[in-house]
Amino acid sequence: MTSADSIMSAFTTLLVTLDPPGLAPIFLGLTAGLDTAQRRQVALRGTLIAFSILTVFALFGAGILSVLGISMGAFRIAGGLLLFWIAFEMIFQRRNDRKEETSKVAITIDHIQNIAVFPLALPLIAGPGAISATVLLAGSFAAPLDRALLIVMLAIAMGTVLVALMVAQRLDRFLGVTGRALLTRLLGVLLAALSVQFVVDGIRSAFAL
Repeated sequence: MTSADSIMSAFTTLLVTLDPPGLAPIFLGLTAGLDTAQRRQVALRGTLIAFSILTVFALFGAGILSVLGISMGAFRIAGGLLLFWIAFEMIFQRRNDRKEETSKVAITIDHIQNIAVFPLALPLIAGPGAISATVLLAGSFAAPLDRALLIVMLAIAMGTVLVALMVAQRLDRFLGVTGRALLTRLLGVLLAALSVQFVVDGIRSAFAL
């Protein structure tokens, strides 16, 4: 059975890569012009689709890597480096700028009709960082019971995202520009430390240290 520390570390990794507070103001921009009921519908559909995507990677990600001939150690190193880059963007406030640009493109092309799928579910919620983190964690939660626990953690983390989207307007007003920037940077530092640990674990696994 996975230890409590491993569970807490895994849940923290999922929560930081999903970044609920950072998604809230972007969600407001995506759903501009929609009423409260429509916003809730978009939020619910988007989080369900993102949860489905991450669940597939949690269950079959390792198998896909095996077919491609990629070791879990190598993927941990690559995933850790990717997560570190995301942390770098969060610390220097570049991640939200990139997400906002993605959201603007979607509004121009589809005019809100399918934003629950794109870009909300993919790539804003279930983006490369969240997918990488999920596959990495699945390698540590290999036993059937542990894998089920990982799915439960995914569901709880996604529920947190859903709550953040539902209260996006209030959350954005409460945090303000300064609060959002401070929280994003703090989460970025935490993610940077976790990503370095992924790289260290990957090196140990790849070279059997």
